[in-house]
Amino acid sequence: MADSTAATVEFELVSPQKLVASEPVEMVVVPGAEGDLGVLPGHSPLIATVRPGVIDIHEKGKVRERIFVGGGFAEVSPERCTVLAEEAVPVADIDRAAAEARLAEAKEKAAQAGEDEAAEAARQVAIAEGLVAAAASGGG
Repeated sequence: MADSTAATVEFELVSPQKLVASEPVEMVVVPGAEGDLGVLPGHSPLIATVRPGVIDIHEKGKVRERIFVGGGFAEVSPERCTVLAEEAVPVADIDRAAAEARLAEAKEKAAQAGEDEAAEAARQVAIAEGLVAAAASGGG
């Protein structure tokens, strides 16, 4: 048992709607605000902001699963990586046309946003851009 836990890190991905993933993984790469975070067993403790992007779950040296997240926070300890995401969807489930429509709508709202709404409008554009990029990289 000690060998199997030493070779994995417990990964949890939580969105407001549900627990998206909860499993031991060999490595997970999280899109941090300051750059991608590769989390392996024994990682130093860390709390980071997550930018819109794709989480890669690795198994046997290859990416096994890719999940788009729309931002959030990550907490890392030597034995666990927990990501609290604003939204999460498997890359394979992204509808590219819907993502592009969401981006167009977000850009339109950003162009019309007043001073009070500008920051939120820019955040929504960034999320939609990340979703489109994820769809283009291997979604539906």
